[in-house]
Amino acid sequence: MNDFSHGGNIEQFAKQLSCEESNIIDLSSNINFLKPQVNINLNTINISTYPTYSKLYQAIANNYNTTIDNIELYNGGSSAIFELFNHLNLNHCTIYSPAYLEYKKAAITYNYEYDLINRFTNITRAVKENSLVIFVNPSTPDGKFYNIEEYLEAWDKLGCTILIDESFLDFTNYKSVLQYVNKYKKLYILKSMTKYYSCAGIRCGVIISNSTNIQKLRQTTAQWKLSTLDSHYLVEALEDNLFKKTSKAINIKNNQYLYKVLSNFKYTHKIYQSDANFYLIKLKNINVQLLQEHLKKYKIMIRDCSNFDFLDYTYTRIAVKDIKSIYLLKEALDNF
Repeated sequence: MNDFSHGGNIEQFAKQLSCEESNIIDLSSNINFLKPQVNINLNTINISTYPTYSKLYQAIANNYNTTIDNIELYNGGSSAIFELFNHLNLNHCTIYSPAYLEYKKAAITYNYEYDLINRFTNITRAVKENSLVIFVNPSTPDGKFYNIEEYLEAWDKLGCTILIDESFLDFTNYKSVLQYVNKYKKLYILKSMTKYYSCAGIRCGVIISNSTNIQKLRQTTAQWKLSTLDSHYLVEALEDNLFKKTSKAINIKNNQYLYKVLSNFKYTHKIYQSDANFYLIKLKNINVQLLQEHLKKYKIMIRDCSNFDFLDYTYTRIAVKDIKSIYLLKEALDNF
């Protein structure tokens, strides 16, 4: 695999199988399979003027129970990561891994020295002073939520800048560390709007921090970050309160069914605890490439996790989707 490649390339997969993209069952991408109800007539949106974001700032602030002075918008979660690395201009970062690959890519791009701490085997390892600490919570590719209050205090005492990626927290009932943004002066929180709200094509990432940090960030961010269409879509999506209530419950139910299917697969060695909408699986006696080749017969995509740090060709990530898709996966695994 490419060192920094991700799942979800339906177009390429469909070309390999010479079929329509609509025929593909994408279990490689951890985007919510449920979508908010958004009714927008594009012909009524004025795109001849430059975009403004006051409604979007307020909608996001309301959604996360904060204020517009504590948030800054970016053109997607990855853009937020790269711009924050560039803005902080530090020398060193510590990435609790395996983790979203864009963090390592950003560290290399901006010439940060970096340490990788294996969350699975050595999570209590000491962190270097004044490092930029990266912690994805719930984690990826395994989806585990960690109680990190004690870690926050320890990192702060070491003078570290802290970035907590909560892109998958909306799938859980756990609390954000947002309550600590005024306690820890160098704490930043990333929210990716695309995961829970099922809109990877709508690019919006959000950094939350104290108002002083946000004011400094705004001095170096582009004036027009998102398109008018992006902004209109997200405002509508965030107003769908029924979606917020039902999506989490349905994902939890389907999560349980997927776990049962994966548990019964004879080549499953281990299923990692997950609080998000996907599972990390370690296989036995086969590798993920062999399983992927088999699943092509059913037009099913799964994620090869061998390019994550500390993982190899026996690891795969499978996302929670609709019941029909999970049932087809069950049929494919039964016939392996």
